[in-house]
Amino acid sequence: MWRIWLIFDPRRTLVALFSFLFVLALLIHFILLSTDKFNWLDGPHHAPAAASAPAAPPAQ
Repeated sequence: MWRIWLIFDPRRTLVALFSFLFVLALLIHFILLSTDKFNWLDGPHHAPAAASAPAAPPAQ
């Protein structure tokens, strides 16, 4: 495993890794914020309840 660090510069590799993970985390959070179920900022958007019409009298 130590030979890998002889090929790659650890500073540049770790900065690139953490940058990628940070962008990935932002992407996942924004995707979740765009959904109705997991939007924790606005809360779930419920569809307005349909106005219920009065029931028609039973046919005789």
